[in-house]
Amino acid sequence: MRITFLVITLLMAQFALAIPTIQHWQTNSGTKVYFVPAPDLPMVNIEVVFDAGSARDGNKPGLAKLTNGLLNEGASGYSADQIAEKFDNLGAIFGNSTKRDMAKLTLRCLTEPKLLQPALEMLALLLTKPDFELKALERVRQQMLTKLKYKQQSPSDIAKQKFYETVFKKHPYATLPTGTIDSVTALTREDLQQFHKQYYVANNMLISIVGALDRKAAENLANTIAKLSVGTVPKALPKVASLTEAKTIHIEHPTTQTKVLIGQPGLKRGDKDYFALYVGNYILGGSSLVSLLSEEVREKRGLAYSAYSYFAPQRVLGAFVAGLGTRNDQTAQAIEIVRKTMQDFIKNGPTETELKEAKQGITGRFPLRIKSNRDIVGYLSILGFYDLPLDYLHTFNSNIEAVTLSMIKDAFQRRINIDKFVTVTVGGS
Repeated sequence: MRITFLVITLLMAQFALAIPTIQHWQTNSGTKVYFVPAPDLPMVNIEVVFDAGSARDGNKPGLAKLTNGLLNEGASGYSADQIAEKFDNLGAIFGNSTKRDMAKLTLRCLTEPKLLQPALEMLALLLTKPDFELKALERVRQQMLTKLKYKQQSPSDIAKQKFYETVFKKHPYATLPTGTIDSVTALTREDLQQFHKQYYVANNMLISIVGALDRKAAENLANTIAKLSVGTVPKALPKVASLTEAKTIHIEHPTTQTKVLIGQPGLKRGDKDYFALYVGNYILGGSSLVSLLSEEVREKRGLAYSAYSYFAPQRVLGAFVAGLGTRNDQTAQAIEIVRKTMQDFIKNGPTETELKEAKQGITGRFPLRIKSNRDIVGYLSILGFYDLPLDYLHTFNSNIEAVTLSMIKDAFQRRINIDKFVTVTVGGS
């Protein structure tokens, strides 16, 4: 045990020295830039992020995802195949994705100027001059519809959609980023063009850079791709309303297993209770097979292969979710055990041993979460998008170590209300 502790201590000391220093500035057009030099490999990782996730869909669910998905399907006269071939010939890897809060484009490329510069120029074209060509639109729309039709048969996806609808009600977080079959079918080329014009603007743009560049080269890189019109910052998202009563919803589905989701609105990025709730949930249901929920539901009673809980922090309150899958005839018992385990945890909090082991587990694994340039650039985007402190990575482990038993107990008692939980089950009777 003493040897293990010594090894962890030495690794953490090395890790503390290796945490990158983050540089930060704004372009003349108002785009925020976050940069970490990483000279070991002649590569650069870039993420371009917009406040253009599904929370900005309005009454057209799926609009943000379809818009983002078409950016590399045709731009300034280049076809999707030509764009893909261009990046491939340059040894560059492009990606794009959409979540509730953000839309993202990523690029990984060698820093050799004759490779990097044309890759950046192509990325700039995708951002500034997407064609939204009708054939490409229909192709991507059909891909989305095919996935949505599959999701209609998936108990997990059905449960997730109903859970978010019930927890978030009329809030933008209530709909899934994928939209619905009806909403995606109804989207038009003009919808995409207007969405792009409104949200893909310099003032709504964040560029994260990690790679073998100096500051001047990073500034030139940012200026190359930040050529969008200035635009305006989107209005703040509305607050998430608290649940006023408990709701239980069952959806009949022809399967021998029932999918269960239980929860409520949870916390937001930068929340004052973030670390107390994070450590507490690690003990409750976030540490895989060694959590309390897994112990009570899986190990002691064999009611499910896994039982878990997590917070999904967003710009405003994201979801707190506990979930499992169990045999139809065991559903009521499994839900009762989950609720009792959570109730006991909220009332009594964790033990000293549980807290100590949780801190060791979290801090010991944290270096692995930023072991690559790709990991680091992802964190830069999160820090910049959610206006988190620049020293967030440096202070993460100390913030974890500062969490006490009373902090966890207090935070859970104030923030988690079992009597107003939403419970969604999807399966056979």
